[in-house]
Amino acid sequence: MDEYRIDEPRARRAFERAAPTYLAAARLEQEIGARMLERLELVRLAPGVVLDAGAGPAPQAEGLRRRYPDALHVALDWSSAMLRERSARAGWMSRILGPRGPAAVCADMRRMPLVAGSCGLVWSNMALHWVSDPLPALAEFGRVLRPDGLLMFSTLGPDTLKELRGACEAAGAATQVHRFHDMHDLGDMLSESGFAAPVMDMEIITLTFASAAALVADLRATGQTSSTAARRKTLMGKRRWAALRDALESRAVDGRISLSAEVVYGHAWKGAPRKRLDTRSIVRMNRASRSSR
Repeated sequence: MDEYRIDEPRARRAFERAAPTYLAAARLEQEIGARMLERLELVRLAPGVVLDAGAGPAPQAEGLRRRYPDALHVALDWSSAMLRERSARAGWMSRILGPRGPAAVCADMRRMPLVAGSCGLVWSNMALHWVSDPLPALAEFGRVLRPDGLLMFSTLGPDTLKELRGACEAAGAATQVHRFHDMHDLGDMLSESGFAAPVMDMEIITLTFASAAALVADLRATGQTSSTAARRKTLMGKRRWAALRDALESRAVDGRISLSAEVVYGHAWKGAPRKRLDTRSIVRMNRASRSSR
């Protein structure tokens, strides 16, 4: 797992700084959130509690609330600044909806302060790739879901940022770009976490930028700068930055730099607890030993 390891304090600080600019710049995250909401239209579900895990400023909160107006909605994120942005936007809704309005919880999604079996839907849009190992988070999602509750998530797969990775290698900065888990590995983790019949699929989405500077500015505005544990700890420097810029712009088509995102979708139901077919106790009868004559 070393190649996936993330410097989590650094990642959290980056999101704290980016909280005011995140929503305006997070084009990919908002598009994927909209596509996930469309997928929910095919699911029959009446959750009492909807948990948005890794919510950031919770851009899909309104869509989830429209779909499940009677549920208690909880937005959970490890960045208090992101949640404050969410609270500022949702303030008037809270005044109207009262105690059933959106609630904010600042916590790690691998250790959530929620009662086991309390959620009918766990929703996580583009957040799982910010933990080094998704397995503890998936297990925690399973813990807080009620039997027959639904987990729906999106995350990034291995071909994400392949153009940036190639440019960084050319510039001598290969360790600056994150590595992402494969869709099939995530499906195995779901099964290991007790989910029934997980369904996984993926698509490639291409973003384009006018320049290398615009690409980097977009990543900074969303807090998605390099937080790999193996990254170079010093500043890149003018020479290496120039090499990176030239490598990116040499790959431009019609004056636009492309950046790929392999978006992985997953959904699975929390398996019901196994029941014994027969509740009668078993009494073990030991054969009496034969005494010698």
